[in-house]
Amino acid sequence: MSIVGFIVWLVVGGIIGWIASKIMRTDAQQGALMNIVVGIVGAFIGGWLGGMLIGDAGDINQGDFSLSSLLFSLLGAVILLAIVNMFRRGRVR
Repeated sequence: MSIVGFIVWLVVGGIIGWIASKIMRTDAQQGALMNIVVGIVGAFIGGWLGGMLIGDAGDINQGDFSLSSLLFSLLGAVILLAIVNMFRRGRVR
């Protein structure tokens, strides 16, 4: 992976994590670094789910920036935040 690819990966991960935190209403509790982590881990979860549900959905971790890969990454990030909220508060918002 090149330096530019790595930077794009971080920026897209941060944007996906930020959108997921807005959806789950956890944005005030997270900073930019946490949004990046949520977005990247969410991309792994989303890529895994997409692979199970529709075959090769692609994920942003492999450099595939299609609409379906971005949506599955967002779904994975939302699922990750829901799981974190369950352990933190005992319920999903």
